[in-house]
Amino acid sequence: MFDIRPIGYVIGIIVAFLGVMMIFPMILDFADGNPHWRVFAQAGAITTLSGLFVSMSCSNGKSQGLELQKTFLLTTGVWVVLPIFAALPFLMGATQSSVVDAVFEATSGLTTTGSTVISGLDDLPRGLLLWRGLLNWLGGIGIIVVAMVFLPELRVGGMQIFRAESFDTMGKILPRATQISGQISIIYIGLTIACFLSYIIADMSGFDALIHALTTVATGGFSSHDASFAAMSGPAEYVASLYMVLAALPFVRFVQLLNGSARPIFTDEQIRGFVATLAVIIAFSTVYLIYSQNFVIEQAFRQALFNIISIMSGTGYASADYMLWGAPMVAVFFFIGLIGGCAGSTACSVKIFRYQNYAFGHVNATAPHPIPKQRACSAFPRSSNFAGRDGLGHGVLCDVFYLTWGIGVFVGVDGLGFHYGAVGCGDSDRKYRPRPWARNWPNREF
Repeated sequence: MFDIRPIGYVIGIIVAFLGVMMIFPMILDFADGNPHWRVFAQAGAITTLSGLFVSMSCSNGKSQGLELQKTFLLTTGVWVVLPIFAALPFLMGATQSSVVDAVFEATSGLTTTGSTVISGLDDLPRGLLLWRGLLNWLGGIGIIVVAMVFLPELRVGGMQIFRAESFDTMGKILPRATQISGQISIIYIGLTIACFLSYIIADMSGFDALIHALTTVATGGFSSHDASFAAMSGPAEYVASLYMVLAALPFVRFVQLLNGSARPIFTDEQIRGFVATLAVIIAFSTVYLIYSQNFVIEQAFRQALFNIISIMSGTGYASADYMLWGAPMVAVFFFIGLIGGCAGSTACSVKIFRYQNYAFGHVNATAPHPIPKQRACSAFPRSSNFAGRDGLGHGVLCDVFYLTWGIGVFVGVDGLGFHYGAVGCGDSDRKYRPRPWARNWPNREF
C-alpha cells in the first residue's frame, strides 16, 4: 500500500514554515503604521495552523520513510501546495487580487519565474513588497534546504531530494547531504547579505537594497518598482550584474571553496562555458549598441552587461526597453533566455551543461580522432543514454510550449506577445514579463 503520510508530514512542516515567514512583512507593516499588517497576521495564522495540523496528523507515518518515488511526489507536492498558501496575502491584502491572479503571483514568486500581474508596485504597502521578495528568495534554494532539515527524521540519506530537484552535487563533496544543505544555506545567506551591503554602497535605499538583494541572489527578478532597474541605473547595475553571475554558478563549487578547495571553481568546464558565452554575447551587444544605437561606450557596455546577464541567468530585471534596440538584439535576447545558467545554481532554463554535452557528444561521435570522454563537461559525465533522456525532456518542454502558445492564440491573445510569455513561463524565465513600457502594447501584455 502506498503510504502518503511521510509526504504529508514534510509538506505540512514546510507550509508551517511559510506561515512563520509571514511574520516579517507583518512586523514591517506594523512598524510603518499600516493596517495591512492584519492581513499577514491572518494569513500567517491560517498557513501555520494548517501546516501544523497536516504535519501532526501524518506524524505517525514518519517511520515508513521516503523512497525515491515518494521523494519525487514530495517535490511535486511542495510546488503545488505552497503557492496556494503563499497567495493568501495577495488575495486578502491591498492588491485585492482574484484567486487566479493571486495564485499566479505566488507561483511566479516561488518558482522564481518573476512574471507579475500586479501594477502600481510603488504604491503598495512595504510588507507586501517584502513578501514578494521573500517568495523569490525562498524559491531560489531555501525550500530545498528547509526540506533537507527534516529528511533525517524520515530515514532518508539526503541525495534523493537533490535528485528529485535535478540539483547537481558534483559527487559527494561532503559525507552527508545535510552537511551540503547546511553549507549551501550559509553561502546563500552570505551572498544575500553581501549583495545587500553592495547595493547600499551603490546608493540604493535600505528597503530597495533588501528587496533586490533577495531577488538578485535568487535570480527571481521581482522588484519594488514598476520600472524595475530603470529607476536605479548606474553603479547598482554593475552590482546586480556581479551577483547575478555568482548566483548562476553551481553552489556546490562555493561549498568546495568554503572547505578550502579553490581549484574546482576555476577548472569546471560548465563555469568556463557559461562565462565565455556571456563574454562573447556582451562584447557583440556592446559593439552593436555603439554603432547601431549611437550609445557612448560606457552606456553601451553597462546596458549590454546588465541586460544580457539578467536574461541569460533568468533573473529578468530590465534597465531599458531592449525591444527598441533592433531586430538583431531582440533575437539575441530570445535565444540567450533558452540557454540559462549552470546546473546546481538558482538560475533557470535549459542550463549551459546540456549544450556542452550535446556538442561534445556530437564531436565524439563524428570526429576522426574522438575527444576523450573526460573532455565532456566533467561535472556531468555522459552516459550512453544521456542524449536520449535529455532529448525526451526537451521534446516534452517544446510540446508544452507549443500547446500553451496554441491555446493562447485560440482564445484570442496576440500571437507574438503570447509566444514570449509561453517561452518565459516554460523556461521559468523572466525576460518577457510586462514592463512599464508594455502598457503601450495592450495586446501583448501577458
